Amino acid sequence: MSQTGMGTVQKAHEECGLAYHRCRWCGTASFRRLLCPVCASSELEPERTTGDGVIVRTAVIHRYTEAARNESLVRFSEGFVFRCRIVGAAPHLVTVGARVRPVSGDEPETGEVVLELCEPPAARQDWI
Repeated sequence: MSQTGMGTVQKAHEECGLAYHRCRWCGTASFRRLLCPVCASSELEPERTTGDGVIVRTAVIHRYTEAARNESLVRFSEGFVFRCRIVGAAPHLVTVGARVRPVSGDEPETGEVVLELCEPPAARQDWI
């Protein structure tokens, strides 16, 4: 693979991540905030995350659509937690502790953060 081809792959991987802010004063990472949630400073520096995270809370949601979907709180490796929609598995099979990554492709028009499971969910016997 040529050097320019490798640069394109690297750029595509960086664009797949999420943009967040880090406070200049206390170093706290935050996502979609105007002020630092710890010290209330407005001096936030933009940074980019890979988007990899771990699910800390999960719920199956039925409102506003006919089909059920999953919404989870995800802790990102940079230290912030954000509510995201998880796709790629049945909503009831998404579990706490599962690793997730950003979905490659187009951004949804709704502005929500959409992630997918890194590994397929294990079959649950208690649902049978």
